[in-house]
Amino acid sequence: MVPKAGYRRGYAVAILVGLGENTAALWKVFSKVVKPETTVRLEGTRNAPKAVYNFHEAVVNALRPTLKEGVRSIILASPPRTTYAHEFIDHVRRHHAWLTQGANKMAFAEMTGSASSLSDVAALTKNPLFHKLIQDATSEETVNLLDLLESRLSNSSGESAVLYSLEDVEDLVLYPRKGGLSAEFLLLTDKYLAGSRQKGRINRLMQIAANKKVKTRVVDVESPAGKRLTQLGGIVCLTKNVREL
Repeated sequence: MVPKAGYRRGYAVAILVGLGENTAALWKVFSKVVKPETTVRLEGTRNAPKAVYNFHEAVVNALRPTLKEGVRSIILASPPRTTYAHEFIDHVRRHHAWLTQGANKMAFAEMTGSASSLSDVAALTKNPLFHKLIQDATSEETVNLLDLLESRLSNSSGESAVLYSLEDVEDLVLYPRKGGLSAEFLLLTDKYLAGSRQKGRINRLMQIAANKKVKTRVVDVESPAGKRLTQLGGIVCLTKNVREL
């Protein structure tokens, strides 16, 4: 899963964070490759609470761009006999409640190992536990998406809507209307994407949606959210009133 020139990356699945004594290496995990994002450095030492606090804040800030894309599954890799992952999760829970509840809730998974370099990540991706943790984390994430979907389906206030057809989703994403509803989440199953005869059209829609800050997720068709999406046709766009954004 380490990136290679000319290799199609697929769709975003999770974020891998390699927590070391003095650094945090962030990687974006796609369905076909893992690509480096950035490295955050600890300014100070691990026994200085203020330095560790600032370090954790810097990691959260580095995660924000990918979180805004809709990816909520976070895999934390840290060396054996350390508490780096636990300390980071505790920081998020204490200082960023918006990331631990509601539609923004993150799904954490922890594993022992290093993810500081390409060779480290190559070794991790060969570990069956890595793939199981991604599956577990994304399964938890899809439960959160399912809760959000069901709440929107039962909302009759007129402040939001759910679109089910590719044509309707395209119309809203490509030609947004002032003062009306705006696309917030674009959800589709991996089976819908792989089996479509209009992959170019769908990929273009996903790219434009991402450029317009629409949270886009491709979910496993066998997951709870994937099964519900299949009942709705395989693709769904959750909207929100522009005045609320």
